[in-house]
Amino acid sequence: MARSRRVGFSLRAGPVAIRQELSGAAWALIGLALALCLTLALGAGYALGRHAQPTGGVQPLAAAESETPLRPAALERQLEIEHATQANLSAQLKAQADENALLKEDLAFFQTLGLGRRDAAGAVRINRLRVEPQALPGELRYRFLLVHTRSRGPGFEGRLELVVDLEQEGRTQVLVLPARRESPGYTLSFRLYQRIEGTFNVPRAAVVKRVQVRVFENGGDTPVSSQIVNLS
Repeated sequence: MARSRRVGFSLRAGPVAIRQELSGAAWALIGLALALCLTLALGAGYALGRHAQPTGGVQPLAAAESETPLRPAALERQLEIEHATQANLSAQLKAQADENALLKEDLAFFQTLGLGRRDAAGAVRINRLRVEPQALPGELRYRFLLVHTRSRGPGFEGRLELVVDLEQEGRTQVLVLPARRESPGYTLSFRLYQRIEGTFNVPRAAVVKRVQVRVFENGGDTPVSSQIVNLS
């Protein structure tokens, strides 16, 4: 009876021991498989990260390099705008200064003139005649002040004429402006005074020697006033 009991105990205990050993081996295999998968996953992620890093690093650098030239270009454009604005402002200030200088000259002239008296020499007087070459070759600017010395009675109505003596290729020539008497830019109509300013052109190779200004009253062919300025 006792022997049979030992054998029975061995038969019942044996399978339990085998099941425990198989279960431990299975868990060991599962853990090994998981560790291998984790290792492979980490390795693949590291490889992908190394492969993607240059692409991600180069792209911002390329974008930065592409944006870098835009900054100097925008700055250069802004500087050009500022320079143009300053040049325009300087031109306006110069024009205003020239205008103020002319007004001061007119005021000084009128303070010494005495418009109330009659002048027997003529009805119009030419004052401060200036003729100056300009930046463009062959272009000259003229300006002067016309004063109606006969302040009593109607104003002056007439026309203006320029006679330009010049030399070109060794020959002396005379240019009369305007070509037609009824030119709008050369008509005169004023009560007390009128400031005249304009430009005219001659051939680029010509040398202007002198300019004569003539003032005609309407209906007359004889100038009521004239003045000459020598240039060379």
